[in-house]
Amino acid sequence: MREAVAASPPAAILVVDPYDGSLARTPELCGDLRSLLLEFPSATVLAAMDADPERSRDLRTLGEWGVADVICLREDDTQEALYRRLRAVEGRTLQNLLQRTLPVMISGRARMLVMTAAEVVSVGGKARDLARRLHLSERTVLRWSARAGLPAPRRMMAWMRILLASALLDDPGRSVLSVAHACGYASDSSLRRATQDFLRAGPTALRREGAFAKASAAFLKELAVTRAAGTGRYSLRF
Repeated sequence: MREAVAASPPAAILVVDPYDGSLARTPELCGDLRSLLLEFPSATVLAAMDADPERSRDLRTLGEWGVADVICLREDDTQEALYRRLRAVEGRTLQNLLQRTLPVMISGRARMLVMTAAEVVSVGGKARDLARRLHLSERTVLRWSARAGLPAPRRMMAWMRILLASALLDDPGRSVLSVAHACGYASDSSLRRATQDFLRAGPTALRREGAFAKASAAFLKELAVTRAAGTGRYSLRF
């Protein structure tokens, strides 16, 4: 399981039996699952189990460990129900981090654009996919971004890749190369060049300092500068 998580893309969803198949009358939560989540805190893990009232303590524990959601075996028993459950957590790692990072005063439109960009990047999308996800033209997305005080969409998507890579770098179990490939960089050298351009630091140094904390601070600083400048809004390329 560890190798599968390390090699999986950021949008991958791991569905597990939190009791590891135990048939005991009162099964215990699997310690290996806790170890996995400590090693890969950015992984999106769903527990498939019967959510009976007597297991409420286990549900709280799984939430504390970092399990994203629970598939209730007795309720989510149709293909449509399973799809809704999986879709609800798809690509949420970066979005959840940004929810806690973005300033309260950011406008609703700006927040929506940032969150959608994070979702698109998490599933491997590019700048043009942002407009498709929003069901808007590229010109409209460019105009909305400028009015919201955000970087141009191409720049925004580049930032989202940096932020996603930084979140994965904070996982102790991931190598720099696996992070690079997971975020769409051709090699660890490509990731290193990108982090040097945006953050003036390589992946190894970022890990020591707290990669996502440093990257998100730099992103917020650029947002503040962009919002304050308010220049060149319609000359920026998509």
